[in-house]
Amino acid sequence: MEVTRDEAWRLFCEWTQSESLRKHVLGVEAAMVGYARERGEDEELWAATGILHDLDYERYPDLHTGHPRHALEELRSRGYPEEMTDAIAGHAVFMGVPRETPLAKTLFAVDELSGFIAACALVRPTGIHGMTPKSVKKKLKTPAFAAGVNRDEVRQGAEELGVDFDEHLRKVIAFMEERSSELGLDSGAGGA
Repeated sequence: MEVTRDEAWRLFCEWTQSESLRKHVLGVEAAMVGYARERGEDEELWAATGILHDLDYERYPDLHTGHPRHALEELRSRGYPEEMTDAIAGHAVFMGVPRETPLAKTLFAVDELSGFIAACALVRPTGIHGMTPKSVKKKLKTPAFAAGVNRDEVRQGAEELGVDFDEHLRKVIAFMEERSSELGLDSGAGGA
C-alpha cells in the first residue's frame, strides 16, 4: 500500500481525541520529517510513522496488554509496510523488538525527546523560540521536570542514531520550531 501522511493523520484522529496526544505525534512527525529530508528518506513514510506510533495509546494505554499491540494489529490488517510496524514496535523498549532500520532508530530517538522539548517550551516565555541544547540539558538534570520522560532512553536514542547528543537536540528543536504554531509552542508560561 502507498503510505501517506494525510491518511495516517485521518486514522490517528479517528482513534484519538486527546489534543495533547495529537500535538505529541505532530511533534514527533516534525522531527521525523526533518531527519527524513536531511537523510534523503521517504518523507511520507517517516511522517506517517511519527503520527501512527501512538495510534492506540489513548484507547489501550496499558503497556502490558495494550499499547502498541493494538496499533500494530490494526496497521498490519490495513497493509501498512513491515518497516513501519517494526519501527513502531521498536519504539516501545518493553516489546523487545530490535531497532535495525534508520526509520526505527529515528522514531526511538525523537519520541521521548520531542515530548520533553515541548514540555520545556511550555515553561518558557518565548516558547520554543531561542531554545538551546544547553537549556534542554539543564532541564534533563531535573528529575521532577517532565518526570514521565525516560532520560536514559533520550540519550540512548541519540547514541543509536549515531548523532552527537547536542547536535541531536539542536536538530529536533529546529525541526519542531518550523511547526511551532501548529504544535502550540510559540509561547509558554508568561508568553503572549
